[in-house]
Amino acid sequence: MVKLRAKCLLVGDAAVGKSALSHMFHSDGTLFQKNYSMVRALTLLWISGTTGVDLLMKCVHIPDSGDSVELYIMDSAGKQTLVESCEKMWGEVSLLCLVFDLTSEQSFANCSHWMERVRAHCRSLHLPGVLVGNKSDLSTRREVQASVAQEWAESQGLEYHETSAKEKENCDAPLLALARAYHSLYQERRETIQNLGPG
Repeated sequence: MVKLRAKCLLVGDAAVGKSALSHMFHSDGTLFQKNYSMVRALTLLWISGTTGVDLLMKCVHIPDSGDSVELYIMDSAGKQTLVESCEKMWGEVSLLCLVFDLTSEQSFANCSHWMERVRAHCRSLHLPGVLVGNKSDLSTRREVQASVAQEWAESQGLEYHETSAKEKENCDAPLLALARAYHSLYQERRETIQNLGPG
């Protein structure tokens, strides 16, 4: 039985639902804060001295292995004025969760900018990641089609998921996929090291 630890960076534009998504995952679907945006922003500014980074931890058990992955989810502010100070706190990142709003084509377009920032920060490291289209419950206001988002995600080496934090739909799937991907990476590296040993 192995317990792994991974830092997961949660990024995307302001108001796409990153915090709602991470809190739903962390609380097993029991916590959706309505109208929390301003209170949370003020709390983050007060707690972190304008850095705008929130940290949540959840242990994910990997089925059929007995192993687990402790995900340390760094919810990074999406407001442009806070992004640079947030980057300084990212440190070494193991996983990426990039979130956009399905009802905002601009938030999807900005995903390219977020990927550039993350890649510049992480340099040459292979970073398993997911692209999450949030607010799937607002289907009549959808501006980004699943096929377009899926195609872009694949071009970036990301797995694509759609969620609704408000309706508690599919909120666990992206982060569970990340935990599984991190565990698989660990298994691959362990096998490589074992194969290098004296035979």
